[in-house]
Amino acid sequence: MRHPLFDSLTSDEFRRVADVVRREAIAERPGFAAVYTDEPDKRLLREGHEIARRARVLLVDRGSGTTHDVVVDLDADAVVSSSVITDGAAPVLLEEFDLAPDLIKQDPRYVEALALRGITDMDKVQIDPWGVGNMAVPGVLDYPVDGRRLAGSVSYYRDFPDDNGYAHPIEGVIAVVDLVALKVIDVHDFGVRPMNVEQANYTADANQPMRSDVAPLVITQPEGVGFKIDGRELTWQKWRFRINWHPLEGLVLHAVEYLDGDEYRSVLHRASLGEMVVPYGDPSKEHFWRSAFDAGEFGLGKLANSLRLGCDCLGEIVYLDAENAGENGEPTTIENAICIHEEDAGILWKHTDWMTGQVDVRRSRRLVVSFIATVGNYHYGFYWNFYQDASIQMEVKLLGIVQTRSVEEGETSAHGTRIAKNIVSSYHQHLFSFRLDTEIDGWQNTVVQNDAYGVPVGPDNPYGNAIGVKKTVIDRELTGDDHTNTQSSRSWQIMNTAKKNAWGNPVSYKFLPGWSSATMLAQDPSLIAKRAGFGTRNMWVTPYSPAEMRPSGDFPNQSRSGDGLPRWTAENRATDNTDVVLWHTLGVTHIPRAEDWPVMPTEVVGFHLLPVNFFDKNPALDVPASSSAHGGSAADDQPGEASCH
Repeated sequence: MRHPLFDSLTSDEFRRVADVVRREAIAERPGFAAVYTDEPDKRLLREGHEIARRARVLLVDRGSGTTHDVVVDLDADAVVSSSVITDGAAPVLLEEFDLAPDLIKQDPRYVEALALRGITDMDKVQIDPWGVGNMAVPGVLDYPVDGRRLAGSVSYYRDFPDDNGYAHPIEGVIAVVDLVALKVIDVHDFGVRPMNVEQANYTADANQPMRSDVAPLVITQPEGVGFKIDGRELTWQKWRFRINWHPLEGLVLHAVEYLDGDEYRSVLHRASLGEMVVPYGDPSKEHFWRSAFDAGEFGLGKLANSLRLGCDCLGEIVYLDAENAGENGEPTTIENAICIHEEDAGILWKHTDWMTGQVDVRRSRRLVVSFIATVGNYHYGFYWNFYQDASIQMEVKLLGIVQTRSVEEGETSAHGTRIAKNIVSSYHQHLFSFRLDTEIDGWQNTVVQNDAYGVPVGPDNPYGNAIGVKKTVIDRELTGDDHTNTQSSRSWQIMNTAKKNAWGNPVSYKFLPGWSSATMLAQDPSLIAKRAGFGTRNMWVTPYSPAEMRPSGDFPNQSRSGDGLPRWTAENRATDNTDVVLWHTLGVTHIPRAEDWPVMPTEVVGFHLLPVNFFDKNPALDVPASSSAHGGSAADDQPGEASCH
């Protein structure tokens, strides 16, 4: 389905939304936490209804702390609906977190706690604000949130402005700030521990000498890039899709289609990261509460990087800017937020005919659409890779600096790894929930769970070599085993049973999970296990609902109700031969290592979508051979040059 009603809001639309919200006086001092396209129910589009262009506003009243959920009709310049949120809160305003460190540093209780640790120069103190959704333990850290906007904090020390503060954690001191009243409501001191004084900087000046044998690597496309962008629509090879932006999710793809002959065939209606959570596994009083919903609490789309050529992206690059609403409603631009380029991806296919000696090789090329977001000490890169064989791959790249805590010299931890003299890095997880609104050759789809097995020896397998596949139709939300299983080569197949290829097989795509598929390790009574219930399963299948866009609900910030997928699926709705949505939990359990310090090498995880009987044969047979001399097409071959065919 290709429709501009799904496209991102423009600068002019952000201004109009802010004008309408102010005119209606919904909030005394409005803070625009997130503003984005209110995507219409796609069923209405299929039925030919006229639909207005709308914007959704997650609004904070800075005066009261109240969260308002507002929908604005952009065609009529009017508010369609406005409701007060009582469970959860709008994402943080970045200005709130900017204010928190200054308030904390002025509090006498905090100043006294740091003085006990020999720290008196507040200019050298780094304070990282955190959400307080897990702070509800009587007698330890217990903060009712009902309508209040609060932030917890963790402190570090910097010897100089560019020092790595995470090398010097100030252990045991937790401050809690009321972000509306603009005051520190508590300072907890759980005991003095030694602060690591050794520096651990990752910059070039601290790690001399540099390697001298790194030869230049130049990637060029003399004839320019092979893709075209028209407004929001990108076409490359046989792919066509729309590129959009969301302040919480970041990059969103719509209307993903593949050209087969003269017809574009649908694969995905919408694809994005729905949510991600980082729960920490240290049970100590000063650390048990730490976790972060990087989308729902902070907004990955608001925290996207401006990418730099040759650093974040290499080759012939086309960048797109990202437009967000600033916290006063004005449009803001993140320049070069989206990187688009082509990469060589190894061998696409190859065969050597042993009878004739004839060799046929085709190089694979992929289109990469990506962005990187920074949330505190961590960075996340999201890469949508499109291949010439009609497959799609998502790669998540985890980067940054691990969280640290101080320990006595020689002390070990059952819940972390010693990585420096007085430093432990805590065990933790990164749980990503990808929302994939599939439309495999149309919207009526069925999901089948496939498990390979060895057929028991008997009449059907007299020689013991037979392999079978158990096919479980996910006809209701709670059907199936929902976890990945490498032993059975488990995959999920999204079929359109009404359409067959030439050989009588229903057309489909296979969801193939990657090698990292951990699920939530936290358990009751941990609040994070409830708040991020999506992390308890690797795969959820739900019937499409326009109200179900975020796996922990729309307001995970400070919510403690357990909204989202567990609540929605409790009804166990029918999912067979209908408009289905797949939600995949991609989990990384990070047991830090010394090699992750002082800055992590990149870790890469992901999943793959591959056509299964979607075509009648290999769709990449028409990819031309390349010259081994210069990488061009077969038509470019010059006399005397070797060719890959």
